[in-house]
Amino acid sequence: MENPNHSFQDYSVIEGLLKEVHIPPMFKIRQHFDDTHLTDVAGEVRRQLENKGLEELLRPGMCICLTGSSRGIANMNVVLREAVSYLKRLGCHPFIVPAMGSHGGATAEGQRLILSGYGITEEFCGCPIDSSMETVELGHVEEEGKRLPVYIDKLAFEADGIVAVNRIKPHSAFRGDYESGLTKMLCIGLGNQEGADSLHRDGFGVFKTRIPLFGNFVRTHAKVLFGIGVIENAHDQTCRVAVLRNEEIPVEEPGLLEYAKGLMPRILVDETDVMVVKEIGKDFSGSGMDPNITGTWSTPYGGGGLKHQRTAVLDLTEASHGNGMGIGQADTTTLRFYEKFNFLETYPNALTSTVFWPIKLAMVLRDDKMAIQGAIKTCNHIDPENPRIVLIRNTLTMGELYLSKAYWELAQNTPGIEIVEEPKELPFDEKGNLLIWEERQ
Repeated sequence: MENPNHSFQDYSVIEGLLKEVHIPPMFKIRQHFDDTHLTDVAGEVRRQLENKGLEELLRPGMCICLTGSSRGIANMNVVLREAVSYLKRLGCHPFIVPAMGSHGGATAEGQRLILSGYGITEEFCGCPIDSSMETVELGHVEEEGKRLPVYIDKLAFEADGIVAVNRIKPHSAFRGDYESGLTKMLCIGLGNQEGADSLHRDGFGVFKTRIPLFGNFVRTHAKVLFGIGVIENAHDQTCRVAVLRNEEIPVEEPGLLEYAKGLMPRILVDETDVMVVKEIGKDFSGSGMDPNITGTWSTPYGGGGLKHQRTAVLDLTEASHGNGMGIGQADTTTLRFYEKFNFLETYPNALTSTVFWPIKLAMVLRDDKMAIQGAIKTCNHIDPENPRIVLIRNTLTMGELYLSKAYWELAQNTPGIEIVEEPKELPFDEKGNLLIWEERQ
């Protein structure tokens, strides 16, 4: 039965409270980062595989499991396709499993849908995609007197070999020598919901040690042959591919993580009153919006990003399939976001990670304009006639953004910022929808 208190039909009282809140003129800028990238990703994957001497690890007839991630990783379908082709040329029988912990609503079909949304399909990659949430208990690890079970996807366990494929980058909830990458893929991604739950049980504060502990256990107790790590530049372009044999993963991954950190984009102003994020989603970050950029941390184990008082999130990407993880870091959002938000798709993530803050619901306002006004109104100790506002599309698209006129002089004197337009009023339609970045990526 519909609850009339949640019908969102009459915003007249809210309109009255916000009618004097003016959104200041804003100007478009371009941020310039190093855009060095691979122009032939497929060719680079082939070269890296062929130059690693992996033939000695493989023999005709072997069934090889490759991992498919839940993140929107540039060219990941191409990387998987080339790895599949390489394995086939050696007479192997490759297949892909969704390796994403509890994502996709913690269901096999939900995880398959996520892969297909990224173009990781049987037709494109040239091999079966087998999705199952079944796991095998691989063994136990000891940490501070605790005996913790380690799980692995049953299909991966039964294969003759495993190839871990993932992007290497800073994590959105903790800091360590191994963050998002191959080691994490082995223990959380391939652990499905059960494995991810075991590893997350004591929260992100233990991840600095637990990721390598669990990951190296899987690496040495399962049939892990090698890994393929990809690194992206600040423009979400593939700039490096690294093929690492089993024994090279723990040695070389920390250095690759440091390399990836040096390429991370950022917002080239240090602080603001209101940050507006046009869209968040699991295809951008496990946290919906990457706190390394936005400063919207859900745990005390990370740090950095834009300092701000309020955050307005306007939309949720279709590729998230309703997973609204990250909305808890916002202060205001829109009715459009709320209607896309699938609680049952999102809650397994929080129950597994043990972190509830990202799924708490921001104030739901009628439209984009109202959400921005609500964020401005609730800021303290600001100039209400000239508030500082930073507007970004998402945390993977950092080359172009908008700043309010309060930043005009600073922008003119900040290296890396190119002013594209003079300050002007943001365009909204009659329904309060923001009319910029309307095209889908």
